[in-house]
Amino acid sequence: MARVEITREALADFERLFDFLAEHDPRQARARMLSVRRALALLADHPLLGHEAEDGRRELVLSRGRHGYIAKYRWLPAEEVVLVLAVRHQREAGFAED
Repeated sequence: MARVEITREALADFERLFDFLAEHDPRQARARMLSVRRALALLADHPLLGHEAEDGRRELVLSRGRHGYIAKYRWLPAEEVVLVLAVRHQREAGFAED
């Protein structure tokens, strides 16, 4: 089983997403962020679950529809670590700064 680590940048993404959602519905914001965290936990058992992306990174679609999120991560098999690099709402511009 791999260890899932979340970078500071990805934690900042969680806070930003939560703050945005909480302005409209704090309960829903908490539920959505918990759902995203549970989905990321799946990577401990299935680190190749997401599809391949650029520069050796992978992308995991965390939910679908209007409220979908995408996580970028890197699988480090030698260390048995999944490093979550960023989390974005699917409607955001992208990951150019990652």
